[in-house]
Amino acid sequence: MDTLVNILWALVFSLLGAIIGIFIFIKSASKLPQFFDRLTPNIDEGKEIARGNTAVSDYYGKVVGASIIGISLIIAAAVLGGIIAGLH
Repeated sequence: MDTLVNILWALVFSLLGAIIGIFIFIKSASKLPQFFDRLTPNIDEGKEIARGNTAVSDYYGKVVGASIIGISLIIAAAVLGGIIAGLH
């Protein structure tokens, strides 16, 4: 019986962590481009990309993409921590 209760708690913790993680991911993914725009105030990335400047688009895409992957890894660790906490 204890094993079933632990599994149910792990399921609750992982679902709660996933819901919170999805919310944090969406908020941070929408704020990251604005953050990098503030880091480069003299460069308008949108205009440079529209002009065909591939260096700006490559840099911008790689930095924002890497940041989103980093946030995803942190959220995955939080969900895994919830599962481990529920099983103990």
